[in-house]
Parts: sequence; C-alpha cells; structure tokens
Amino acid sequence: MYAARARASLRGWGGVGVMAVLCALALAFVLLLPRTQGAHEDDGPTAGPGLANGSQARADACKDSEAQKQTLSPSGADGPTIDAIKSRTGDKRKLVVGVDQNSYHWGYRNPNNAGAELEGFDIDLVHKIAQDILGDANAVQFKAIPTSQRIPAIQDGRVDMVVRTMTITCQRLGEVAFSAPYFKTGQQVLAPRSSTVSGYNDSLAHKRICTASGSTAYIKLKADRDQGRLPASTDISTTVPNQLDCLVRLQLGEVDAVVTDGALAASQAAQDPTLQLKGEAFTTEYYGVAMKKDAFDLVRRVNRILVDYRAGGWQASYDKWLSATLGKDAGPSRPPAPQYLRTS
Repeated sequence: MYAARARASLRGWGGVGVMAVLCALALAFVLLLPRTQGAHEDDGPTAGPGLANGSQARADACKDSEAQKQTLSPSGADGPTIDAIKSRTGDKRKLVVGVDQNSYHWGYRNPNNAGAELEGFDIDLVHKIAQDILGDANAVQFKAIPTSQRIPAIQDGRVDMVVRTMTITCQRLGEVAFSAPYFKTGQQVLAPRSSTVSGYNDSLAHKRICTASGSTAYIKLKADRDQGRLPASTDISTTVPNQLDCLVRLQLGEVDAVVTDGALAASQAAQDPTLQLKGEAFTTEYYGVAMKKDAFDLVRRVNRILVDYRAGGWQASYDKWLSATLGKDAGPSRPPAPQYLRTS
C-alpha cells in the first residue's frame, strides 16, 4: 500500500526520490562540516565604539507575541564580530551562513539548474547581507543545517548567522540574538486532499502528526495537547531533523498530517498536488536572522540592511519565489514595522 501511494505522490519538483536523496545529503553534509575559524569562538562581549553592550531580553519578561520587538536598533558601524569576518583571507573571506537546502523556494538546490546552486527567498537575503558586509554578494559559505541544529550551530561558532525560516520566540531569545523580522507566517496543517482532517481542530483525533525536532510547531502541539486544546489521542511522537522529512513520511503514508509554518506548507503542497493546506493558520509567527547573543554589531548591521531590503528587494524576491504559492498579494506575509526594544 505504501509503495503504491508513494508512486502516486511522485509529482511536482522532482518527486520524493529526489527530495529524499537531498535530505540525506543535507544531513550527511552537516555532520561532516568542520568548525569554522576560532574567530567565532573568541568574539568577546565588548562592542565597538557607539555600540551598546546589550544583553538579551529576560525570558520571564518576554511574550512570544512581542518577541520580534526584542532586537537592537540599526547601525552601519563595524565592531568586533564584523571585523573578524572581514579579516578572513583568501577563500575563507566569506560570510558563513546556516541555511536549508531542501525547502522549496526558500532555500533549496534546484536539480534543474546547472550546478544545482542554492536559491530561494532566504538565499536572496543572504546574498544581500554578504554584499553589504563584504562587498560581494557571492562571498558566502553556505552550510546546510537541520532544523534541530540551528541554535547549536550559532552557539558553537560553526556559522556567523542562520537564515532558515527561523521563528523568533522568547525561548530562543535566551539562546541567540535575532534581527528584526523579515517575514510573517503562522502554523498550518498539511494533509492529503482526501483526508478527513479539516484543520487544527478535533479532526486530528487519532491522527499521526509529523513535526521537525526543535520546531515551534512541535512546541505548540505538545502544549495544546497537554492543556486539552488538542485531542489527547493525537499522536505527535513523529519528529524529524528536517522539515522535508515530514513531507516524505506523509507521502509514504507513515503519518496522517504535517504541522509546520504555512509559508513552508504552501511550498510543499506545490511540490505534491495530492496534498493541500487544511484550515487557516492558527498562530502568528515572524522569521528573523539568528546570530550569537553577543554579536551586537552584527545584529545592528543586519537590522540596517533589512531597513533597505524591506523597502526594495523584499517585494522582488517575494514575487519571484513565493507569489505562486502564497498569492500575488504579499500583504499578509509582510513583517510589521520594526521595533527595537532591546537596549541593554
């Protein structure tokens, strides 16, 4: 039965075979990645002239609905983190960025393009940041990072930043720093068109749900089930390192539905026309660029870049990558006017 369903689902972008191979490659790639230069490890807490020695917002004073406001004000000044990036020489003079390589139209390797280079909405933003800091949009070393490894990769100094559909939350603010938001989305349910699942409601009773490890989707599901807002019979035990693994499991019939950000779910539905979004988004979330907690100058610099990007390049990137799956009206996906409430 599974094999028959898998064959029926091999449609869209290269089919599940290609996606499964890419998933395996991504995980193997990240496990073999060397640690980056010691400069990341040695970034001290002292900021350069004119930059505040900010500390991250206290978790107990933070509300997830306002977490996206807890960031530093924009600045174009360099500091110790940016100086360390710029001091790299030769082939190592690059911005090291953790990304996804399997999220369709966000960060993915298109097998139909020469060289299967990374492309998508997140990738466009990475090139913009590299252009501003290093004067070369292509001065980037991409590192494929599983969902569950985004924060460790930043803390361990394997990457300078993560640009990977990463939601800003209070819990994460205690572990990393975030830029101002660059995209607005919300959790949604993805299931087969023929499924009796109708959304994030009682239709999930006795259903097997897949989420990515360490994702806001899993945290929401567990909290709601524990507090009786989700049927107790809902099985949320299936978690995977990468979000695309959930799509593969859904196509193979190993789970009944996937819960993830609506922006990602829409792209996955576009890859497989036998699937569809069920119901409306049931949360409001914002993507941000994640960096080390003490990388004050880098956070401020990214926020200044985002001011210009939201005014110009953001719309062009949305039109190119996301309008086909999220609609031509970008309004619902636009981030709110930034607020910079992190001051100390």
